[in-house]
Amino acid sequence: MYTVSPHSVLKQISEALPADCRDNMIIVGSLAAACHFFDGSEMLKTKDADGMLSPNAKAVSAAVTVTDRLLDAKWEFRSDDTWGTPGTHDIPTDKLPMVRLRPPGQTEWFLELLGAPKETAEGRTFERLNTAHGDFALCCFGHLRLVEWNPIQMEGIRIARPEMMALANLLHHPVIGTELIKGGVAGRTIKRSNKDLGRVLALAYLSNGKNADELEAWPQRWTTALNEKYGPAAQRVGASAGAGIRALLKSPADLDEALHTCNTGLLTSKNVNAAVLRATGQRFIDDVIEPFERLIAI
Repeated sequence: MYTVSPHSVLKQISEALPADCRDNMIIVGSLAAACHFFDGSEMLKTKDADGMLSPNAKAVSAAVTVTDRLLDAKWEFRSDDTWGTPGTHDIPTDKLPMVRLRPPGQTEWFLELLGAPKETAEGRTFERLNTAHGDFALCCFGHLRLVEWNPIQMEGIRIARPEMMALANLLHHPVIGTELIKGGVAGRTIKRSNKDLGRVLALAYLSNGKNADELEAWPQRWTTALNEKYGPAAQRVGASAGAGIRALLKSPADLDEALHTCNTGLLTSKNVNAAVLRATGQRFIDDVIEPFERLIAI
């Protein structure tokens, strides 16, 4: 991972996007969080920027346009044995490389394209991109539909709201899974669920630092967003929101992995230790999870 200026990266992406596709992209992940919480002088450790094309009905066509225009503008494929070249028409969609492009002349970060999920999807699905440069897969994570709820405009592009990214991660990880992050995180083997649940705690920590009352607004926003995005299924989907974070707090080993990812990512400059992260998690349960569980059960 490299240290980058999140606001500079966001501006570079916004300026590079085709004007007719800019409104179809929502920046998610650590870049969106850093742009929300960090001032212009704070830096972010990351290797990628995630851009989700939205809505689903326009995601494929917008992703094809963005890919072709960026490659025509001399953006380059990220150097990688698996992802470094386009696929061909005979490769199954779920085996195709994803679009991972870096700006011309730099290797610090790359832009990865994601797609907004179909209305009924809750897991991971793939859409095929037939571009002028070859075939790619557009990965769609079902619960990322939540970041379409009231994203924030910044640098001419939209970024996901922290509370919506947190809820999407919670719904994606109701248990501590066994999947490991390929290549690890800063020298350590890390479970995917611990990284993503740790991100939830990092977002809660940063939100509390920015506004002591902010977390108290999350339960109602979550409830509203779930009802808008899931309709009659909202209560069923939302019922598992607190399970993963409770499991994380009960396991010192898993919490330690989460702490490692926080301190090598969004919380690098905050000197957070296990006691602080645990306290953040307990406050998160008290101020967000439990009020939300009462609201969504009504």
